Amino acid sequence: MTHFLPSRTLRALLTCAVLSVATYAHAQNVFRVTTIPEEAATEQVRKFTPLASYLEKALGVKVEFTPVSDYPAAVETLVNKKVDLVWFGGFTFVQANLRSGGKVVPLAQREEDTKFQSVFISKTDSGIKSLADMKGKQVSFGSQSSTSGHLMPRSFLLQANINPEKDFRRIAYSGAHDATIASVVSGKVDAAALDITVWRKFVNENKVDTKAVDVFYTTPGYFNYNWSVHADMPADMQAKVKAALLALDPANPEHAEILKLNRATRYIATTPENYKGLEAAARSAGLL
Repeated sequence: MTHFLPSRTLRALLTCAVLSVATYAHAQNVFRVTTIPEEAATEQVRKFTPLASYLEKALGVKVEFTPVSDYPAAVETLVNKKVDLVWFGGFTFVQANLRSGGKVVPLAQREEDTKFQSVFISKTDSGIKSLADMKGKQVSFGSQSSTSGHLMPRSFLLQANINPEKDFRRIAYSGAHDATIASVVSGKVDAAALDITVWRKFVNENKVDTKAVDVFYTTPGYFNYNWSVHADMPADMQAKVKAALLALDPANPEHAEILKLNRATRYIATTPENYKGLEAAARSAGLL
């Protein structure tokens, strides 16, 4: 026997369906991109706006880049699907993946992110020449959720039998790598840890005098940053985003500028397994 829905109910269901499709279509009219705020918002906009313009052409939708206020905000925006694509550090990827129940998909990382490093810096006349020399000193990390500015430096300190809470006179958290450098230059702290690529950028742009402040320790390598999306993004869209990132070619002048701004040689594919070591380090350091 065939059952028919009352016309009023059918009209209501059809209206809901149309509204649902319209809402989804409208949402997809804008592809939203953000990043962890590893540097000042103005610098983030400068670095990632050209990439957003490139993605707009590649994806055929309007792309907007908007900075967020802090690292946890970057995690929450993707977990709650308020943005479509996020540039995460390795640790924020781990946090987002755990918060979402495994529903964050890393698409691509820079070639440099397969063997990333952190540096410890101090004033050259501070007498600090090794990790052990930091005992009794005032030390700054970046954001508490930063991979290269906190998690991995802390992990290597613990491996060297240095407990920051017990062995340092004071611990500060600057919130961003550029602010970390400034805290050492100004003398607010004696030593600090940060992302090696930000340090190199400051040195290359003559924004820091290495005769006054320089690196005294560089960590071993580890996996770091990636571009991630939510698993609920349609598979074909995930594939298009990934393909666009991997297609950035340093031989193409326009692409080369985007890669330079992102401090990347090129983008390569990545997988969740690459970040298991960071998750283990975070658990060992008591950060998860």
